[in-house]
Amino acid sequence: MEPTTPPARNEPLLALAMALSLGAAVSLGITRFAYGLLLPPMRDDLGWSFTLAGGMNTANALGYLLGALATPWLLRRLSPAHLMLLGSALATVFMLASGFFVEAVPLLLQRLLAGVASAFVFITGGLLAARLGARDPRRSGLLLGLYYGGTGLGIVASALLVPPVLQAASVVAHGWAWAWWMLALLCLAATLGLVWPARVLGRHTPPPAPAAGGAVPRVFRWRDFRAALLGYGCFGIGYIGYMTFVIALLRDQGRSPLTITVFYALLGLAVMASSRLWAGLLDRHRNGQPLARLNALLGLACVLPALSASVPLALVSGLLFGGVFLSVVASTTALVRHNLPPAQWAAGISAFTTVFAAGQIVGPTVVGLIADGPGGLALGLGVSAVVLWLGAAVALRQRAL
Repeated sequence: MEPTTPPARNEPLLALAMALSLGAAVSLGITRFAYGLLLPPMRDDLGWSFTLAGGMNTANALGYLLGALATPWLLRRLSPAHLMLLGSALATVFMLASGFFVEAVPLLLQRLLAGVASAFVFITGGLLAARLGARDPRRSGLLLGLYYGGTGLGIVASALLVPPVLQAASVVAHGWAWAWWMLALLCLAATLGLVWPARVLGRHTPPPAPAAGGAVPRVFRWRDFRAALLGYGCFGIGYIGYMTFVIALLRDQGRSPLTITVFYALLGLAVMASSRLWAGLLDRHRNGQPLARLNALLGLACVLPALSASVPLALVSGLLFGGVFLSVVASTTALVRHNLPPAQWAAGISAFTTVFAAGQIVGPTVVGLIADGPGGLALGLGVSAVVLWLGAAVALRQRAL
């Protein structure tokens, strides 16, 4: 093993975290969530049911699960920085390919493969962000939040660029394909932006912390984190229904394209701002309190547009959802970092990502099935809220190790 080099005192940690956040922009903001903007025109053009439309994100989540399961094996052969860049490049290719098909089966396959690639990016980016936070423990919550907040950058970029592309291409057959190609260009630009943090953080891999007094260091065990893992699984089930179908719900409620663009852009901006909003909470608690509180708020955000077609209430929902949901993800990384030595962070983050992915497999299809029934999308989002509140109750039982 090559000797590690300690980071320089003047290393730009905030700039590195913001550049690293491009990984979150690719893996979730674009590869996962931009589909919500494309779902309505694709469903109209291709005659999909809500179940099939939700199945597209279920396929993406299944790919994410497969990627999460493969990541620990790949990390024994590749550095986190190299795997992050590889995953981002693959995500670019699969997003590009999604614009060349109209049949459901190849589109499902593309969504699955994009999910695999996005898991590589998200897990390794989270691991590098955790290592970055270890260099400045006083700002570790902020640095983690900046990384995960990059998802908001991808959401804002999608909100501002996808609708104009869809409008311009509406005069040609399957014009939504041009939006996929534009998103692939965004992924390519983000991949190039990831080269600098990958080089810097790839050079400085922190050595495992020595155990005090020669004691055996703590290792990751699923049973030690079972309450948080269950609560996080409920988060995966609950939040993805909102992100998959909320645009379709607003469209069904008669909202204008401008209102939908403003809603989605505000949601993304709230994600970006959330890094500072919840940093103190993540730094203070070593137990399941952050996960529980944030899940509860997220459930409230999900149920608001289901209760009323009011535009102001929808905007409040988007702001609240955006300000919370990526901090739920950051809370699990903080939980791992607080309770395990650095050598075990990869195992802990991979376990939480696996549970997260499993929940996302269930969520879109269940909400789609409900939406195809008499209760419609509003009932589907209501069920998502209940699942999130259940996750909050379970997470409260997680204790610090």
